[in-house]
Amino acid sequence: MKTTRRVHIILALTLSLALCLSGCNLFASDITQLKSATQGLDMIVSSYDQDGNKIDRVRGVSVDISPDSQFAITDSGGKTVEKSAVLNLTVGGHKMVHVGSTLLAYDSTLEDLIDVFAQTVDIENLDRSTPFINRLVHSLENLTTGKSMLILVRSQSGAPIATFAGNSVSYFSTGIDKSTALLIDGKPLFIYRSDYTIYELALMRDE
Repeated sequence: MKTTRRVHIILALTLSLALCLSGCNLFASDITQLKSATQGLDMIVSSYDQDGNKIDRVRGVSVDISPDSQFAITDSGGKTVEKSAVLNLTVGGHKMVHVGSTLLAYDSTLEDLIDVFAQTVDIENLDRSTPFINRLVHSLENLTTGKSMLILVRSQSGAPIATFAGNSVSYFSTGIDKSTALLIDGKPLFIYRSDYTIYELALMRDE
């Protein structure tokens, strides 16, 4: 019995170590993992209005994102029936409170392709006969070469606000209402009150 128990303990420890090392597939399934995944990273936090216009942009080392629990709705037994949509953020040791509008927080080494695209193409006068994503991919062929996946993030009205490319993309719940966390090649992206689509880039390059 002792030998069997010892084997079970060893297997459990091995599995735990493997999960800690792989990390990416469990990222942000719990808010504490979201905190630890952004610890020590140079992060960018931006919010956007309903039409996708950038309202602000802050940058700092280490981003802590958590729901303000006082705004969660619980039943008589103390069980949460509606998660809080109010965010408490700490960016580089400085506090922010955010609710309502779209917000993104991401590793600063993730390149937002829309920022690059906007420098070369007048998005306001974009040819409507060519779908937005197809044109972006073809215009930025040098930046998307070697990448297999593309993530388009849209505002609450459907306006494109950010696009990232990578080879490995995973997405997870965070415990914060109306939010999703993604890992793009091991780099975190937190999305609040926004739509997103993940494309296989080969779909766009064939057009």
